[in-house]
Amino acid sequence: MSSFTAVPGPGPIAETAPLSLCALEPRVPADRLVAEMVPPPRFDSVRFDTYVPDPNQPSQTEAVKVLGDFAAGLGGAHASGERKRKWFGKKAEPPRAPRGVYLDGGYGVGKTHLLASLWHATPAAPSLKAFGTFVELTNLVGALGFQQTVRTLSGHRLLCIDEFELDDPGDTVLVSSLLSQLVEAGVALAATSNTLPGKLGEGRFASADFLREIQGLSAHFRPLRIDGEDYRHRGLPDAPPPFSEEQVTRAAYATEGASLDDFPALLDHLARVHPSRYGALTDGLRAVCLTEVQPVPDQSTALRLVVLADRLYDREVPVLASGLPFDRLFSEEMLNGGYRKKYFRAISRLTALARDAKELVGQ
Repeated sequence: MSSFTAVPGPGPIAETAPLSLCALEPRVPADRLVAEMVPPPRFDSVRFDTYVPDPNQPSQTEAVKVLGDFAAGLGGAHASGERKRKWFGKKAEPPRAPRGVYLDGGYGVGKTHLLASLWHATPAAPSLKAFGTFVELTNLVGALGFQQTVRTLSGHRLLCIDEFELDDPGDTVLVSSLLSQLVEAGVALAATSNTLPGKLGEGRFASADFLREIQGLSAHFRPLRIDGEDYRHRGLPDAPPPFSEEQVTRAAYATEGASLDDFPALLDHLARVHPSRYGALTDGLRAVCLTEVQPVPDQSTALRLVVLADRLYDREVPVLASGLPFDRLFSEEMLNGGYRKKYFRAISRLTALARDAKELVGQ
């Protein structure tokens, strides 16, 4: 935690010192991991009718219609599959139509908005629907074990996977095996994906590549293309200038529920906390205040920071910082490498949270 002390000044000062994320080592029960597989708070209120298609991109309007029909078709009894058998113990015939959709589009076209809207529109109790990122799904397997995860999710009507990660072949095979068993059990699937290393210059992940990577699952997915402005043409967002260490520290002491940490120390701490716990690490936070922001030293550290940025963005926690602006976190080598899309996303999200934090210092 920063050694900088609170500086007296105008405005109320909290009676207690701010929290330190570096002092927290949360333990997350497995049942909480399952219960929290819902759209994040940022997407609580999104629906198909709040998605505003670009009039110049007819595929966006078509996607809303197709997904709405897909959701409506998931009503009623659990789909045919291994868990539903005919008389004399024979398996029911598998569903003829694809029981999955893959949202194929570039950065910033609203794939997560549409995926969350699908979850909300599916006529089933929340306990029969699951929504999570690829990382959260692999963490669930790690917490429950493979077979228990299959049993836990097999009774669901729908599983939505945001940012299906194809960077690690081992994890891809693991999740593909899991999804194969869930499809047999009648669970409908919906997914978006990130981009494979070497494909990032294309700006979007081609559905043919996704279907090849998930091996035998391809027949279960209907690719749904969503065109839109590509992130390559947007460039890095303009990050607001950082504040002074004095301003950040004063705001941390003046904001109830804020945390205050030196950025390098926080990066070190993230290496000791499993990414599945980063959500719990941010529980109850009203703001994150960071001093001495500097370039991320290596790729492993950078990828952990991406996960933390996602959890903060999901929970709409403003981030106030001193040091370098967030658009200088990652080196040129990182921004041109295999995980470029993740780093662009982290910069975009941290920049948005930095803008939200301006009011903490009266700007």
